[in-house]
Amino acid sequence: RSFARSLLRFLGFIFWGTSAAQAFGGVLVILMFKNYRYLFQDSFLSLPGWLALTTSLILLPTGVLAVSISVKCSHNKQGTLMYLLLLLFCLEVSSAALAHSYYVRTASRLESVMGYLVHQHNWTCAQDPGNSAVDVIQRKLQCCGVYNYTDWLRTSSSSYHPTCVPESCCKEKHSHCRGDLGHVDQLSEEGCLKKLEAQLSFAMLYIFWFCTVLIILELLAGISNGILMRHQPFRELCIL
Repeated sequence: RSFARSLLRFLGFIFWGTSAAQAFGGVLVILMFKNYRYLFQDSFLSLPGWLALTTSLILLPTGVLAVSISVKCSHNKQGTLMYLLLLLFCLEVSSAALAHSYYVRTASRLESVMGYLVHQHNWTCAQDPGNSAVDVIQRKLQCCGVYNYTDWLRTSSSSYHPTCVPESCCKEKHSHCRGDLGHVDQLSEEGCLKKLEAQLSFAMLYIFWFCTVLIILELLAGISNGILMRHQPFRELCIL
């Protein structure tokens, strides 16, 4: 029982700390799909982020109850903690499963979507509109094309403007860059696909592995709370 109390107290403090980290992961996923909504048309893809935010809010009272029970057992608090741990378990499992599923699904579609945006983009060397979806992505990520700037030479516009790429390919430090292929050093070297995959991988796998770790901690908290509840008369735990 003493070990169960100590472990429950420790896990209570851990839940407080992980609440902020879980909220960070949720906001990260939501903002990523919001910033690149041109690529991810499905609105439900941000669902793992919202589940993570909900989990972070529930972790706070769960941590308070865990610390409180480790100091002084209360039948009502022990029962409430069990319900919260069960709710957290369901949320974490759902969030982890969705994050992994959506990561596999969106990663396989990124290349085709980026290729389509590049192929459909219309620009001129004299007047670059610079306000299309692909321009926004290239400026945000400081990238050019799907794999590199040569992707723009294979588009339908290359026969008319083979000597330039969109100005959004220019590096920020070169304010006078106009996408001229004669000054390749002024263009971003990396393609957008690699950077997008890196951001998607970090956000989704962060949620997946963080939820997996939390599931294990919640199971330990449930076992510890259960050990303490075993020593209470059954009639006093009727709230369950």
